[in-house]
Amino acid sequence: MEESNLIDFDLRYPIGEFQCPTEVTSQQVKEWLEDIRLLPQQLEEALSGASEQELAKSYRENGWTVTQLVHHIADSHMNSYIRFKLGLTEDEPTIKPYNEAEWALLPDSEMPIATSLKLIECLHGRWVYLLTSLTDEQLQRAFNHPDSGLTTLEQAIGLYAWHGKHHLAHIRNALTK
Repeated sequence: MEESNLIDFDLRYPIGEFQCPTEVTSQQVKEWLEDIRLLPQQLEEALSGASEQELAKSYRENGWTVTQLVHHIADSHMNSYIRFKLGLTEDEPTIKPYNEAEWALLPDSEMPIATSLKLIECLHGRWVYLLTSLTDEQLQRAFNHPDSGLTTLEQAIGLYAWHGKHHLAHIRNALTK
């Protein structure tokens, strides 16, 4: 990989790409759940005292701003919460994807981050409560994503634990530029 491509990859994936283990242990699920539980607090800490200028920074050229990242996390995790509920109440439902890049350009992605931070806090409280109550059998339930295929709820917990940490790293990188 060329150096410029390697740098772009590092900026796009500061914690690496998500790699789900072939066999997920209950300990791994507990660790992922803890990551999801902690994200709202970690976001608050990372963003504490950030100025409007800092919130307008991007983690890489042509990347989302810190403000867009915060709103994206709220959008993405709301979609995920609904996907989990569909997976728990329907037989391998096909979920609806959404155009994240277009959502990031909608007017609500320019509003102050406080609303999305509160939304993430409340959503994660409810989401973690639901996820920690799941049985081993329920963790094996799945939903079908038209682009990426069948995903078990167990795998999705890992993906969204990674997703939060991934964008938290983007935010921290942008704020330290």
